[in-house]
Amino acid sequence: MSAGAASAAVLDHPVRDFFDNSVDGPLFPGQRNALRSVPASGKPGDGGLDDPLRLGRAMRLRLRNAVQALLADPSIAGQSDVARLATVVLYAKSRAPKGAKNDNQTSIWVAELGRWMGVGESTVNRRVLVPLRASDALHTKEKRNEKGHPTGLECLVMPLWNARKSGGVGDPLALTQAELATLLHLIEALFGHGWTPEDKEPTPPGLLAGRKGKGAATDRLGLLLMVLNTPASGWLQLVGGSVKKREGRGAATLARLLGCSTAGARKVLARLTEAGVVARQHRETSTRMRGRGRVMLLPVARAYGRRLACVEAVSGAGSLFSVRPVGAFGDHAPAGAAGALGTTGIGGIEGPGDAADQERPGSAELHANHASVVTPVVPPQLSCGFSGEGRGGEGRRPERVCVREDQAVDDETGVAGSGAPAAEGGPLRGEKPEESSVDERDAQRATGAGASGRPKAVGGRKTQQQRRVGLPADLRLRVALAPVSWLWEQLSGWQQDQVEAAAKTELARLEGLLALPGAAPRLLADRLTDRLAETGGEAMVTGPYGWLIRRGLVQRQACTDWRCDDGIRLDTGGECENCGNVVHIRRARRAKIAAQIDRELPGVGDDERRRILEERLREQVAIEAEDLVWRQEQARAEKARRAAARAAEQERVDADRAAAAEADAVRQALACEDCGQSQAGGLCEACGYRRRTEALIVEAGMVAATSVDLGDPGAVAAITADVRVSLEREIAVVRADYLRAMDPSDQEADPVGTASVLAYGALHTAQESLAEYRRNALAMLGRTEEAEAEARRAYKAEQGRPWFQYNPTGEAAVTAATKAADAARERVAGYLLATRLEQLREQAADRTETAAAAPWTNRLPELAARPLDGDTAGAVVV
Repeated sequence: MSAGAASAAVLDHPVRDFFDNSVDGPLFPGQRNALRSVPASGKPGDGGLDDPLRLGRAMRLRLRNAVQALLADPSIAGQSDVARLATVVLYAKSRAPKGAKNDNQTSIWVAELGRWMGVGESTVNRRVLVPLRASDALHTKEKRNEKGHPTGLECLVMPLWNARKSGGVGDPLALTQAELATLLHLIEALFGHGWTPEDKEPTPPGLLAGRKGKGAATDRLGLLLMVLNTPASGWLQLVGGSVKKREGRGAATLARLLGCSTAGARKVLARLTEAGVVARQHRETSTRMRGRGRVMLLPVARAYGRRLACVEAVSGAGSLFSVRPVGAFGDHAPAGAAGALGTTGIGGIEGPGDAADQERPGSAELHANHASVVTPVVPPQLSCGFSGEGRGGEGRRPERVCVREDQAVDDETGVAGSGAPAAEGGPLRGEKPEESSVDERDAQRATGAGASGRPKAVGGRKTQQQRRVGLPADLRLRVALAPVSWLWEQLSGWQQDQVEAAAKTELARLEGLLALPGAAPRLLADRLTDRLAETGGEAMVTGPYGWLIRRGLVQRQACTDWRCDDGIRLDTGGECENCGNVVHIRRARRAKIAAQIDRELPGVGDDERRRILEERLREQVAIEAEDLVWRQEQARAEKARRAAARAAEQERVDADRAAAAEADAVRQALACEDCGQSQAGGLCEACGYRRRTEALIVEAGMVAATSVDLGDPGAVAAITADVRVSLEREIAVVRADYLRAMDPSDQEADPVGTASVLAYGALHTAQESLAEYRRNALAMLGRTEEAEAEARRAYKAEQGRPWFQYNPTGEAAVTAATKAADAARERVAGYLLATRLEQLREQAADRTETAAAAPWTNRLPELAARPLDGDTAGAVVV
């Protein structure tokens, strides 16, 4: 066998693998590279012609350039991996231009977008939508149906829109419909979450569909970029130049694709290897030493039917001794050697945590072959610096000379406890491991509320308040803030409180401003809708809090009318007439000044005329400003005067109220005038009832006396006395009933309350009797001649109405006339009763004033019995 044949015999793949004879090969003249249709049901990696991973070379390069151009856009570059992956997904799902209104847009739910990236809705809202909107990389609009229910989120990737508008078809981002569909099917095959639609063939989950949580977006984005940079051979195109031996060329390539550090890319590569989608291997050399490292994308190789490379397992903590080189002969290897030892044709183990996966440069000289590790006769002395000693699976240099020599010897092995496994973990002693920035480049610190919903302190800073996703529970606020519900969700907890307080203040102001109860929320919602339309939609609002506080919720008066808002009347919804008047006045003033200039300077040029006109207009504006300042000062002075007057009036009212309260307190301290009860306010409750009862008895007597001749005092006195006796008898009966119904013990315990109850019973009896006497008196007076005469006149007058003159004796006429006669009779009876009562009261007053004085024969003895004081006695003697 020739040397060439021998060299080829040791290769782990056919010779044809070195020649790219697939669709990625060069095109011959006249050969056409047609696009392949990619059905949604194609399972990735099955090797069929319809496999989504079987991309032609032109198609792969076209998609690679588009994705790289998208990620390199200034609005997307520097964003987190989850945000960059979201733009790629939305870009692939965008509609191709067809002249429709929704060109270059896509509709998606937030939860669905999170499933594409392996994260939750909160992460999408916080780390995707907010930063992309802030950088103007993404415009979104909530989509609703005819009933107002949300049906998705309309998304527009702005780099794609800019490319369509300015770059044309030559822009890398301007993919056709077939190219966008191919990219979407590729993404579905890599990390799509799978679908099971009705009446359609289901779409299986992608390769990384189960990879979720922290770092999932980074892994998915890295796999997509590696697939787009992998030809049909399945081997990733690695970067050239010098790389760190610690990281490896594969990690350096992935770091350049992701734009991260090589340490972080090495972790991503290790996770993809563990997931079974990447295989890392080293080329074999004729000397059977470890050659240049390379990375195979197993799904791509499987799709093209390539021979798969051996997947290097992910090692754990590693061995205490170094891994045997690939080129070392296997006859020295012990039978029980761990899987860390390599075999012919398979590269050594390259675990995800290995820091010393050294790749020999192609120009490096080959090292002499060493025998494999042999079974030690004596316990190995680790970290002593002897030649040929293993330093663990990573082959790192010792931390320092004679490290751990001062440690105690183990009882069983008699050797110092080696810290090699601990050292292989990464950092030095006393240090804490650092996370790669690639896993979560913008990993948010632990903030917000925990399971209990209470805010937590973060990093020694102030306590953060948990924000509310939905609008406030107040129905008025929900109606008013409904047009900006999406902006509300972007606010923090503190900002939501401030916006809620501002909205409440504005609603209260509108309620007091307008005479329309309940219309303030609708007016505020209309204002926010108009301001959003003026801005260009919610997607154009870069600062939701500032926009709501300074622009959305603020009334903008275009004139002096307090009902004007941007030229619209708040009470009527029509155009503000005052604004039209202001515009008319300004135009008239400008025309007047222009006419004056034409009269004064008829030959002046246009430029000079315009300059003079502007100067005079500025002078007029200055005069108006001075007048406005003067009127404002006058208004402030008038306001201060009114405030002082109101303050003085309030002081007077307070003083009167205090004086009344003081007088009432003095009155409440007085004893009862009738019974002498203390703290009775001058009259206790029982005595007050008694006085009212006495007044009602007198009134009842007068009402009963109206039926007799008022000129006969004896008859009046007799009937008044009869009424009094009758009422006193009824009151005594009622009082006895009360006493029988009450408990004697209660009567003894509360004599004052008992007296009040009895007095109130007497008052109630007198009220009922007075009402009965009044009804009887009215009935009697209604039968008098005066009442009957008035009734007859009213009856005839009603019959003589124009509508009854043709049938005055008809049923309707008689009924109406009878009703009018009864009303007239009642009026006359009431008038007669009031007149006679007034006459009786005057007679009673006259009798009191003209009461006959006692004769002197009866008064002199009483006066003579009075003692005289000294002054009076002296005056009499003199």
